[in-house]
Amino acid sequence: MALKVGRGAAAPPFIVMDVITAANARAASLPVGAPAVIRMEVGQPGTGAPQGAVAAAAAALRSGVSLGYTEALGLPSLRARIARHYADWYGIAVAPARIAVTLGASGAFPLAFLVAFDPGDRVALAAPFYPPYVNILQALGLVPVSMECDAATRFQPTVAMLEALDPRPAGLSLASPCNPAGTMLHPDEIAMLARWCGAHGVRLISDEIYHGLHYDAPLATAAAVPDAIVVNSFSKYFSMTGWRVGWMVLPEDLVRPAERLAQNFFISAPHIAQVAAEAAFACTEELERNVARYRRSRDLLLHALPAAGFTLGPAEGAFYLFADVSRLTNDSEAFCTRMLAEAGVAAAPGVDFDRIRGSRFVRFSYCGPEADMREAAERLVQWAGSAAFG
Repeated sequence: MALKVGRGAAAPPFIVMDVITAANARAASLPVGAPAVIRMEVGQPGTGAPQGAVAAAAAALRSGVSLGYTEALGLPSLRARIARHYADWYGIAVAPARIAVTLGASGAFPLAFLVAFDPGDRVALAAPFYPPYVNILQALGLVPVSMECDAATRFQPTVAMLEALDPRPAGLSLASPCNPAGTMLHPDEIAMLARWCGAHGVRLISDEIYHGLHYDAPLATAAAVPDAIVVNSFSKYFSMTGWRVGWMVLPEDLVRPAERLAQNFFISAPHIAQVAAEAAFACTEELERNVARYRRSRDLLLHALPAAGFTLGPAEGAFYLFADVSRLTNDSEAFCTRMLAEAGVAAAPGVDFDRIRGSRFVRFSYCGPEADMREAAERLVQWAGSAAFG
């Protein structure tokens, strides 16, 4: 008799992780002296943790102090420093008691969805989307409701799209700057969406992990909305992906429920990583140099890649370009496989981010070394000009 397999086992893969595996295999197979694979498939800053964060971690290790479990919601000093960050960046007063330090933003989303919704609840989100949003929602028994967005709304949702949903969702998940499109909700837009949610009893969850990585438009946070859940992370602006530290700003009534879940799911984020994260707030000069580097790479690629046949959407923030490649292909997975094999450039197929229209899109990440981004542009223009596409 076959044994039961849980519903969560049916979660689809996060395809970009499979691309990482393929790119690693390709790199390992190259002969000595061959051009290296250029990595544009994953949103992992090539800059590494800021020096002050590394120094703080090293000092903590040398101190001999036990780096054991912390409180489930994080070190009190880190929670207080995150609260001060909202005053510094946005002029918003957030009580440290509303801050929950999490095991990266990836650990925050299951907590947020579980404290805010019940199985069967519908949660609306823009498509294209970050794949784990949908995969986590489905694994938890929730129902993701995609709103198909395009360049006309900068791949962001509108109140009109929400009004068209029937039945009305229990929640709305936003991302600004967003992955994969790199677009932002402007202050008036996020305010209108928040007002609509408040008027209709819809829980707002705002993914703000790319805050700080913005180039043309001002930031707007949902942290000022009393009933919203805000998710952020030290992975992107702070360049600390492998340290696995994120945070949530929670409504007061959800703090204790989130703490109980965190106690049972994770116990706490790594102590040493929390020490480093707190120190990272003092590294603004180094972090802003990283942002300037990303901006230069963005500008270079926006100028160069149209010559390869790619139609690029607006890139207001984060470090992604969402390229329409339909002039070359209607199979983005096969296209990315060829691009890796023939041009030595790894990128993520759009089907990971939009299961209806993603076959004609590719996401490029430009957070790697500037020299790699220049080389990638040259390779892609040459490859697209010489390859035959059916």
